[in-house]
Amino acid sequence: MNHIIAPSLLAADFTRLADEIQMVNDSQADWLHLDVMDGRFVPNITFGMLLIDAAKQLCTKPLDVHLMIVEPEKYVEQFREAGADTITVHLEASPHLHRTLQQIKATGAKAGVAINPHTPASSLEDIIELADLVCVMSVNPGFGGQKFIYNTIPKIRRIKDLITVRNTETLIEVDGGVGLHNAEKILQAGADVLVAGSSVFKADDPADAVARLKDIGGEIQRFA
Repeated sequence: MNHIIAPSLLAADFTRLADEIQMVNDSQADWLHLDVMDGRFVPNITFGMLLIDAAKQLCTKPLDVHLMIVEPEKYVEQFREAGADTITVHLEASPHLHRTLQQIKATGAKAGVAINPHTPASSLEDIIELADLVCVMSVNPGFGGQKFIYNTIPKIRRIKDLITVRNTETLIEVDGGVGLHNAEKILQAGADVLVAGSSVFKADDPADAVARLKDIGGEIQRFA
């Protein structure tokens, strides 16, 4: 499978939001990634259902919604109704993660689980069969523009091993500090989805940045 590019709207120019989303539509991007932050689970507040709904009306690509919020189970149905195609919750914020992933699937959305940089791959062992996607945070969540934490590379490999052993179709997404300088290493480790914020929206030519990320590695040799 060719890897998926998911530009992160958090890095876009919010005074030109419709134009930025149209760029994603016209580019080789596969998904649009949206980070929902509540100021409690992470030290920042971004946007909620109203912006997801607006993005759904403008975007022709699937919406990949990442909930960096406490008690995400309270809002799953609302985010699905707003237009989320994938809903990802944090393992660290979900004491009943098995139930929450089932709740997401019941809405018809794909179910994702995100883990922070300090959370070990082994924490996924009991729920990997339920997850359509695992989002490996390669920065500490809460702010865009951070530098990639390279200790997450071996974690990606361990998660890929777990997926292989359990024979699931779970995708591995990597979110934080992803760009042309490290995308190949991330893909070689086993990632399927690259979330790219600043490296796309802050580029001189964002559509070209997407195309270059999409072209990296060609038929890349995993675990090289």
